[in-house]
Amino acid sequence: MSNEHLPKKIAVFPLSEAIFFPRTILPLNIFEKRYIQLVSDCMKSQRLFGMVQPKLKTNLKTEVYKVGCLGKITYFNETSDKRFLISLSGIVRFRIIKELVTNKLYREFKVDYSDFMHDLDNQKIRKEQYDVEDLFNQIKLFFLKKNYLVKFNELEKLNFDQLISTICMISPFSVVEKQKLIETNKMEEKIKVLGEIIKFNLVDNQKNKTIQ
Repeated sequence: MSNEHLPKKIAVFPLSEAIFFPRTILPLNIFEKRYIQLVSDCMKSQRLFGMVQPKLKTNLKTEVYKVGCLGKITYFNETSDKRFLISLSGIVRFRIIKELVTNKLYREFKVDYSDFMHDLDNQKIRKEQYDVEDLFNQIKLFFLKKNYLVKFNELEKLNFDQLISTICMISPFSVVEKQKLIETNKMEEKIKVLGEIIKFNLVDNQKNKTIQ
């Protein structure tokens, strides 16, 4: 999808601890009335909507972080109990400009993609460009300590960009940590931030065990 075809106004689904990146897939179970309406409306048009993380609830509306990712519904199924099971394919990250007034149950925002236009590039990033052996060892240790079962042999079938993004998505990090990851601009920065978060959690986990 080219820049000129990207919508400047998008529906947004705020979901805590859920981030995804371009060229990754996010499965979603849609059951709230407002998001049933959101998905129904999207299926009638370009099948596009954005995902962002919410902050703490203030007043009547929950404030959201400014950076999220636009996705396209690539799989849709309606269940017998009227839920929607969908898969959202990441296209490009966006920065929120402002919230729009709407009579919809869900929220809509004016957004800008200019900080993340490189997300649209299809150039594959080679693992050999980066020194990641220590990072992968730290990630495996982190998942082990968290009793988090991950099939690394399946993950390693992904191209390098998708592999790093998928690890960022599935790891049991905090909302703030996940937001740091989605706001990174280049691969070098994403790897650096991911490594720092992993090391912090390993140290924190060890401290908690020592205290107990």
